[in-house]
Amino acid sequence: MAHDVAALAEELTAMAAADQQSSVHANSDDPAEQLAWRRLTARHGDRLGEIMDEYGWPTAEMVGEEAARAAWLIAQHADRQLDVQRRALKMMQEAVSADLASPRELAFLRDRTLVNEGRNQVYGTQIAGVKDGAPVPWPCQEPERMDELRAEVGIEPFDEYVAKFSMA
Repeated sequence: MAHDVAALAEELTAMAAADQQSSVHANSDDPAEQLAWRRLTARHGDRLGEIMDEYGWPTAEMVGEEAARAAWLIAQHADRQLDVQRRALKMMQEAVSADLASPRELAFLRDRTLVNEGRNQVYGTQIAGVKDGAPVPWPCQEPERMDELRAEVGIEPFDEYVAKFSMA
């Protein structure tokens, strides 16, 4: 089993590296690049589904910090596989309850899944677009409590967060 887990950690880390390298194509104007990105994330989403079947959620305790973060990233980008995203969210929620996963990462995955379901997000982590040079979040369930909710899971206030993406 230990060998399996080491191989799994290596596989997850390699998948995340490929994801990061290819993510520049996600919003490309070139349809071939967009398609390559969609195929990659779909392949990764399918594989994450198999991993969850076999191992449950890959926690840092099981596969190490880097590979656990890789699993989260893969779930985060499985936008066209809501079933995989929902399962990852449920498993990660259980891991967070047991103190085995990051509440901050869970918050991002929850928002991403809600937005993909066409619902309002909780933490304002998903950006809908840019208005007057400033990033605008997808609609939130409780916009007036957004920063308070973000603070509870260790996410900086929205204004600080979007300053990183400043269009100025």
